[in-house]
Amino acid sequence: MKIIKITSHVLSYDLPEPLGYSQQYYHKRTAHLVEVETDEGITGWGECFGAGTIALGNKAIVEKVIQPMVLGMNPMDRDAIWHRIYNLLRDHGQKGMPMQSLSGVDIALWDIAGKVAGLPLHQLIGGKHRDRVQAYGYGMMLRPESVDSLVARFQDEAASIKSMGFKATKMKVGLGPKDDVRLIEAVRKGVGDDYKFMVDANHAYTTSDAFYVGRAMEEFDPYWFEEPVAPEDYDGYRELRQSLKVNISGGEVEFSRWGWRALLEARGLDIAQPEVCALGGISEYLRVLALCHAHFTPVVNHVWGSAVAVATNLHLLAAMPPLPGGLFPWEPMLEFDTTDNKFRDDLLTEPLNIQGQVASNDGFVAIPDGPGLGITPDRDFIRHFDIGNA
Repeated sequence: MKIIKITSHVLSYDLPEPLGYSQQYYHKRTAHLVEVETDEGITGWGECFGAGTIALGNKAIVEKVIQPMVLGMNPMDRDAIWHRIYNLLRDHGQKGMPMQSLSGVDIALWDIAGKVAGLPLHQLIGGKHRDRVQAYGYGMMLRPESVDSLVARFQDEAASIKSMGFKATKMKVGLGPKDDVRLIEAVRKGVGDDYKFMVDANHAYTTSDAFYVGRAMEEFDPYWFEEPVAPEDYDGYRELRQSLKVNISGGEVEFSRWGWRALLEARGLDIAQPEVCALGGISEYLRVLALCHAHFTPVVNHVWGSAVAVATNLHLLAAMPPLPGGLFPWEPMLEFDTTDNKFRDDLLTEPLNIQGQVASNDGFVAIPDGPGLGITPDRDFIRHFDIGNA
């Protein structure tokens, strides 16, 4: 079997209303799918993290840089392929877009391997530790509106996500320390007492501002404080973790085992959040997961993208060993973006129906059991939204 073609599909559509986080507002939903074709007619699908023009840049890396390196290689030799690509790109990008691009290709190779073996991804990895995973509903994103309007909307949206059946929810912050505390208070009011919610700053703060927000949020008892400071600021992470009561989480923009080794050795995380579509794909994710567990750091995968990313993470979460184990072990959760996303809801010929499962299964989602990722993207849908050749 040989790789004969790799295609990037960059999909986009106009959102019904702008969404934002601490760094920017965006008006379009984007997804970057990678299709790897073989001479035996077996095709694998993957996904690259990175939206908008980043996705278009990654398309060029996938098709013009990575594809020539691997044409004619056996797709089953995925570890050899991974190291060939990484070693040839090492001088040009050990983090960021080259790794995002490699991630999509690697995920597609694992999908092919599962189809060749007739096994779902979680069995290729080593088997399921759980038959279902609990999902948390991600919402309360920033919009260009007044603080008072955001406060009211956050409270209502938090209550709505709870009513959908999700057992936890996550909000954005990034307006500034004092206004962000108002948003956090609103979400606690929206969900009531004894309901888990998380706060995501997308590295909005200096360390001193992160301390202000972290201490002020204590009375509202969030479960974790995500990416409070810049991802390069390992000392800031460590100082916050040592001093704040809330769990400190992060890592979605860390890359490869080498980047994760430095982050974990800094002892700045209570909860690790690797992004499989960015850090180097499934091959590298498994090495990063082993590093996290070697440092006794529990993992909740970062998930942002299409149904391809969601399906990939369902397999990975099912196959994640319990840490530390026991009769009632700590369990990971599936991150699920509840905002408008056609690429999550309508991409597949048989949709995952995450929200329907959450509503009917007490907040839990089943693991796909078909070969590879266990999904089939709808090619007509892809053609309709593909802007890659525009």
